[in-house]
Amino acid sequence: MALYERFVQERFDANGALVDISISYDENFNYGYDVVDAIASETPDKTALVWCDTAGNERIFSFSEIKGLSDRCANVLMAHGIGRGDNVMVSLKRHYEYWFVAIAIHKIGAVLVPVTHMLTAADFAYRFKAAPFKAVISTTDDDVTSRIVEAMVETEMHPLLFSVQRSVDGFFRLDEEMETAASSLSPVATRVSDPMLMYFTSGTTGYPKGVIHDHSYPLAHIVTARYWQQAEEGGLHFTVSETGWAKASWGKLYGQWLVGSAVMVYDFDNFDPKQLANIINRYDVTSFCAPPTVYRYLVKKGTPPMPNLKHASTAGEYLSPEVFKHFFEKTGLRLHEGYGQTETTLLTANYRGMAVVDGSMGKPSPLYDIALVDADGNPVPDGEIGEVVVKPKDGRRPLGVFCAYLDNPRMYEQAWRGGVYHTGDSAYRDKDGYFWFHGRFDDIIKSGGFRIGPFEIENILNKHPAVMECCVIGVPDPLRGQAVRAVIVLDKGFEAGPSLDKEIREFCNCQLAEYKWVRQICFVDALPKTISGKIHKVRVIVG
Repeated sequence: MALYERFVQERFDANGALVDISISYDENFNYGYDVVDAIASETPDKTALVWCDTAGNERIFSFSEIKGLSDRCANVLMAHGIGRGDNVMVSLKRHYEYWFVAIAIHKIGAVLVPVTHMLTAADFAYRFKAAPFKAVISTTDDDVTSRIVEAMVETEMHPLLFSVQRSVDGFFRLDEEMETAASSLSPVATRVSDPMLMYFTSGTTGYPKGVIHDHSYPLAHIVTARYWQQAEEGGLHFTVSETGWAKASWGKLYGQWLVGSAVMVYDFDNFDPKQLANIINRYDVTSFCAPPTVYRYLVKKGTPPMPNLKHASTAGEYLSPEVFKHFFEKTGLRLHEGYGQTETTLLTANYRGMAVVDGSMGKPSPLYDIALVDADGNPVPDGEIGEVVVKPKDGRRPLGVFCAYLDNPRMYEQAWRGGVYHTGDSAYRDKDGYFWFHGRFDDIIKSGGFRIGPFEIENILNKHPAVMECCVIGVPDPLRGQAVRAVIVLDKGFEAGPSLDKEIREFCNCQLAEYKWVRQICFVDALPKTISGKIHKVRVIVG
């Protein structure tokens, strides 16, 4: 019996599709103790993590090893005064250290705050100002540590600094301190309602906002892993995501271990679709999940045979019918789309036991009561576009839906107006009950699997002397899904042309993380405005 079955009651239809699920847990549930340590106690040699990198290095960790390493890490952190409720920023790329660091942070009741290594010094500084951090644990690759230090100097914040794999001045060497730390941990008392995890997610009218989840969050990913990604007992699941993104929580840590699957991690910097296929074949990966960008590149470069792969899934952006068709022809596998947000777990998907409909978000998760409503909160009929909302089934916040925005209760109340959680996404439902994504009600850009808020980019563009006015939008891109385009009205004395285009892009992009880079610039004489004088982005030219 997989460990997840201890927490759930399930009901299936005649085709084996999940139609109902309830999840129960104790008030002191902690993923570190109740899942990782429990598996380590019962099946210590069971494989938890298979890791390799582009240099040919390989590490395979059992659950017993993950338990021991996380206990040692927890003891080091506590020796430095880090404890329950403290925010710990973690920027570890795809290094294997992330997995025992994350579990250690959960065990001591601190708050795990994963961030991408691509952040600029200004990005780090913003996060330091937004939340008090007791510690930062960082990769030493890509000059990340110097950007962290630069941000500390700017903000006059002084969190404890830890590095892994290499020593850096001013940083404690976490992995070295772990070697002499106690190998057993006295359990720390935590509550399931305590904050466990916080992600910064892009906003449309301001800088990224902190999305907070409590300790019950991992249990909601049972549905994600078992019924959408179809991770299996004794299998090996591979999700393509850097650990700084919520997709890592969806596919690289929680649900997969709960349902008995090991996790595959490939530590790379530059995406090579052929190499991903080689990893899948070399390690006999059984289930694979990646953003649409990965599948587009596989199609463009040629999808190699992957005979041992049993299931493939995707989420996050529009994927053309040609990609679904090509992937099926080359692999015999249907791509299962899913949908959710940083603020939630999986909301809708094409699940195990269901007929797969290419291009559809699928049907609602049995965990949630999902509805489509109009601007007044009234349900819309099949075929009409409405906003996707989550309705509490029993008057309580649904499992897996975030518990707060960082220091912004008003924004949280707005998201929950009318007693339902408003996703801000629009969709329609067909006569068979399948949901189809239509778009965002705000201006979020989804490019290459990343969420990008236009506000940050516009704020930088407006500092260039040639820019009188601008707006940033997403435009269709055959590989990224959307590309970032800046539409600019020039100030007097400046003339549009290739040299100014290059100058503005370089001015902007050197201050942005690479995934936010402006790819296109369009110079216009004027931007359309609403009656109140605001830029009317819906009417901004995208052609």
